[in-house]
Amino acid sequence: MPVFGRVVTAMATPFTADAALDLAGAARLADHLVSHGTDTVLLNGTTGESPTLEDAEVWDLLAAVKDAVGDRAQVMVGTGSNSTAKTVKATERATAEGADAVLVVTPYYNKPDARGLRQHFTTAAGATPLPVLLYDIPGRTSCEIPLDTLVELSEVDNIAGVKDATVNLAKAGQLIARTEDAPGGFEVYSGADEVNLPLMAVGAVGFVSVASHLIGDALAEMARIFPTDPAKARDIHLRALPVWKWLFAAPSPAPLKGALDRLGLPGGPVRPPLAPASDDVVDAVIAALEPFGGSSSRGADLASGESSSRGADLASEQGVR
Repeated sequence: MPVFGRVVTAMATPFTADAALDLAGAARLADHLVSHGTDTVLLNGTTGESPTLEDAEVWDLLAAVKDAVGDRAQVMVGTGSNSTAKTVKATERATAEGADAVLVVTPYYNKPDARGLRQHFTTAAGATPLPVLLYDIPGRTSCEIPLDTLVELSEVDNIAGVKDATVNLAKAGQLIARTEDAPGGFEVYSGADEVNLPLMAVGAVGFVSVASHLIGDALAEMARIFPTDPAKARDIHLRALPVWKWLFAAPSPAPLKGALDRLGLPGGPVRPPLAPASDDVVDAVIAALEPFGGSSSRGADLASGESSSRGADLASEQGVR
């Protein structure tokens, strides 16, 4: 089994109507995820609205989720920033607060070169004995981790792998081929739902998903059966494409939170500067769940909501996770 399992869910952070942290909702949502295919719950990622979470909220969130899932799943915390010192401090705190792993994103805005990236990630990994998952998402950071740098970082004992949101299958395949014999092991996880299966085809071990909030059982089944029944796995992947499309038809996680609210799961508002998704977008997410019988928790009792009449015109091409 891969270090973090097959399905890592980048969990949305539930808020109350006035945008305060909803810890009871977070516990309930985490329990739902683990009951429907999630092996590792990721907190304080982009889907969790990390830019607008206060430090104290992150540690309260971690405590609530750890208590909710117990030993049924791992809990990973995003600790990365564009400051190495802040990243080290957050990584040390996550370790002390009982996280099972940390996610460290590529520094954003200041755009370090390969030498700076290598130093940043190595220093962060040195601040904890926990497994570290790198997060390569140039669509948000404007800074991609070069292939050679990833290969070098794979030799750091506790750097366990990378969440690859580059949507570059050629690079991912080359990385997997070049890190097969990494001393501590090195695993690639898809960080973009629309390429989950294509990345598994070139050797990714699983995926860090947003859609697993809604179709977690199906995605877990897709990952499980792919080695033995790729045709059935492909069918699941193709049926899920509209879900992924509409979850990113407005800045994430607004469409997801709208769908969670519609389905009676904890979500709440997004914090500014994000704005809520339109009813048309949320309607389209709900309609896309119909081939799966509704959400993982509600089955055929899918909350009401007609398909969007605006169709593909609403879909964004931003592709940013």
